[in-house]
Amino acid sequence: MTADLTDTKTFFIFTTGCKANQWDSHVITDKLERSGFIRVTAEAADLVVINACSLTGRAETDARRFIGRTRRVNPAALVALVGCHAQAYPMRDFGADLVLGQGEKFEIDRYLPEKGRFVASSRVFPMEKTGIADQKGRTRFFFKIQDGCNKFCSYCIVPIARGAGRSRPVEDVAATMEALRKKGIKEVVLTGIDIAAYRDPASGMGLKDLLLLFESLPTPPRIRLSSVDPDYMDDAFIEVLAASGKIAKSIHIPVQSGSDRILKGMGRGYGSASIVALVKRLKGRIPAIGIGMDIIAGFPGEDEEAFEETCAFIEALGISYLHVFPYSERPGTRASGFGGKVAESVKRRRVKSLKKIDAAKREAFSRGHLGQRVCIIPEAKMYAGRFMRGFSDNYLPVYIPYEKTLENNLVDVTITDMQDSRLIGGLRCS
Repeated sequence: MTADLTDTKTFFIFTTGCKANQWDSHVITDKLERSGFIRVTAEAADLVVINACSLTGRAETDARRFIGRTRRVNPAALVALVGCHAQAYPMRDFGADLVLGQGEKFEIDRYLPEKGRFVASSRVFPMEKTGIADQKGRTRFFFKIQDGCNKFCSYCIVPIARGAGRSRPVEDVAATMEALRKKGIKEVVLTGIDIAAYRDPASGMGLKDLLLLFESLPTPPRIRLSSVDPDYMDDAFIEVLAASGKIAKSIHIPVQSGSDRILKGMGRGYGSASIVALVKRLKGRIPAIGIGMDIIAGFPGEDEEAFEETCAFIEALGISYLHVFPYSERPGTRASGFGGKVAESVKRRRVKSLKKIDAAKREAFSRGHLGQRVCIIPEAKMYAGRFMRGFSDNYLPVYIPYEKTLENNLVDVTITDMQDSRLIGGLRCS
C-alpha cells in the first residue's frame, strides 16, 4: 500500500542527467515545499520523485535501479517518474506509480495522490514559472534560460523528450539575476538544452544581446555559459565574450566527432575544419580561454579510420578538456536504424583512448598556468583533509588551504604548484 499523501507530506527527489535537469528538480522541490511537503531521505519519504534523463541507456539504468532500490527500502512510498524519460518513453515506467511528462512535472502537486500516466503527446510546452529558492550545497547557481531543441540530430532523443525550443522572457531573466545577486550568489551558470537558440518571446532578443544587457544590469559578478552550439559562435559572439567584464572566459562546445563523415551521419551541420577555425578564432581573441568539447565514441559507421581521424583532430587542437561518451542507441532516433553498429567492447576501448587524450589536455592546460594569478570562488567541500577547491574564470580547478570564511567569495590566488594533477594556489591577495 502506498502512502496517504493527504496525511504526512514528506518527499525525496533523485535526479539524473544534465544541468537543465538539475534546475528542473530545483523547481519541483520548490513547488513541493511551497505545497507543504518536507524533504527527507528516500527511506523515510511518502513521495519519491525520479527526475530521469533519457539521453543514454546508462541514465535509464540508473532510474530503473533507483526505483528498484526504493521499492526494497521504502515499499510504502508513492513513486513518481517524471521528466525527459517519462516524456520520451512513458510506457517504460519501471513500476513507478505515477508518470508525469515535461508539462505535468512542474504541476506535480495537482496529480497527487493520483496514479497512472499523465504525459501530453506534444512538443509544445511553456517555460515553467518559479521564484528563487536555494540550490542547497552549491556555490554556483544553475539557471535555465532556455529549454527544448529543434535540431533533431540523428542520435539524440532530446527534441522528443524536451519538446520544441522555448526561452524565458528577458524580464524574467533580468529579475532572477538581480535576485541572485541580492542573495549573495557569486557565480551563475546559464543553462539550457540549446542556449544558443535563446530568443526573448516578445522582442526576439538573442543570446548575444542578452549577454550585452547583463553588463549594465545588477547580476552576480561571474556568469558562466553552459554548452554552446559551434554554429552560433561567430566573430560577434566571440567579441561579446572577450569584452565582457562578467562572462567567464570558458566555453564548452558539443562537437561530437572529428570525422566529417561521422559528423554528416550525426546531422551536425558543420565539418571538422570549421571547428579548427573556431578554436583558432577563440584563442586568438582570448588567449587564456578554457575550451572543452563533447565527443561521442562508437557512433554507427565509425570505423578505425574515422576514430583515428577524431583522435588526430583533438590532439591538434589547443583545448582544455574533453567530455567523452560512448554512443548509446536511443529508440525513436534516426541513428537507431543505421547500420554499421560498433561493438560495446570497441566503444569501451575508444572511450579509454579518448580519456587518455583528455588527461593529457588537462595536464598541459593546467601546467601552463603555474605561477599565474587567478580568481576563484571556493566551495565548501574539503579535499584530502586540508584543501578547498574553486574554479577560475577559465574553468581551472584550483585547490587552496581550507578556510571556511573563504567559501562563496571571490578570492585572488597565485598558482604555486601542481601535486597529483591538482593545481595548488597560495599567496592570497585582497
